[in-house]
Amino acid sequence: MYQKITARFTKKGDMKFISHLDLMRLFQRAMRRSGVPIYLTKGFNPHPKLSFKRALKLGAESENEEAQFYLEPAGIAPDEFKERLNKELPEGIKIIHAETDIN
Repeated sequence: MYQKITARFTKKGDMKFISHLDLMRLFQRAMRRSGVPIYLTKGFNPHPKLSFKRALKLGAESENEEAQFYLEPAGIAPDEFKERLNKELPEGIKIIHAETDIN
């Protein structure tokens, strides 16, 4: 069981040149640095569980991208998640909205 947070974020400025795979790594590192209780996959090589609604092509800016982040069941409030991650994200990437969905 885990807590799922759906977040909308922007990708602007120099960050439009970051690839989809690098964007996933960027969010994984930001989650670790922020101290968010990350849900890890249950395999030989556990990694943070997150997914993006669609892959934005290289060089394209966006004001409304969507991603799902999976947290430990105790979790945190969506507003706290948004605040803590925004402190760790680089200029050009910003979470604009977060809401929770408990499974």
